Amino acid sequence: MRHYSVNNLAKLAGVSVRTLHHYDQLGLLKPSIRTEAKYRLYGENELIRLQQILFYKELDFSLSDILDILEDPDFNMITALESHKLALQARQYRLSTLLATIDKTISTLKGEQVMLTNEELYEGFPKGKTYRQEAVAKYGAEEVETSEQNLRQRGKTGFEQLKADQKAITKTLIGMVKQDPTSAVVQQEIAHHYANIRGFWGESVCQAKNMKEAYKGLAQLYINDPRFTSQNGQENPEYAIFLSKAIVYFADTRL
Repeated sequence: MRHYSVNNLAKLAGVSVRTLHHYDQLGLLKPSIRTEAKYRLYGENELIRLQQILFYKELDFSLSDILDILEDPDFNMITALESHKLALQARQYRLSTLLATIDKTISTLKGEQVMLTNEELYEGFPKGKTYRQEAVAKYGAEEVETSEQNLRQRGKTGFEQLKADQKAITKTLIGMVKQDPTSAVVQQEIAHHYANIRGFWGESVCQAKNMKEAYKGLAQLYINDPRFTSQNGQENPEYAIFLSKAIVYFADTRL
């Protein structure tokens, strides 16, 4: 089996030797061999573990959290890699959203901003215009109109990207439906879901709300109204339950 010195591994992984020494001290990445001269040597298993560490760092996990995850007796490498893939795909979509925001700003500065119609605002929502009537009945006309104004200010480009981001988040969460809804990876994606919901509602509306209760209310809506979690016209009760549990946990622990 091939082994790598600390210098070789640092070059291969694009990290510093100091970082590898730090990981060793934390018990996060220990060398497979220590020579009599106290040189560190790393094997294939350590390379794979370092890859996992760097993936989790890319997803903004703390080193202590990464250690807990990797030392968990139930840790599964394949499951972890699948989760990394989903999370990185979601990040890719969010970067696309940021690029769209730049395009929106340029468009606004050029005087090219186009106002959105009510039909465009509710396109893709359950029952279209009927959804707006239900929202007015539940939340009041003033709150609905404030949210609509917020969306109009985004312009067509910004609004379309907000919807695209929503679809991407939904796709990622559906792919996680077999996981623990309270797990760190799922909760990170729920944080993106929460931010997306705030985008649709508008910051002025959110600031006036008890967002913990409002977000939990949305979780209950997903259970009560299958239209909001159906896929291609097919109800998805498993996803509705998973999403609801994940949102409630997020609201109780983060809001």
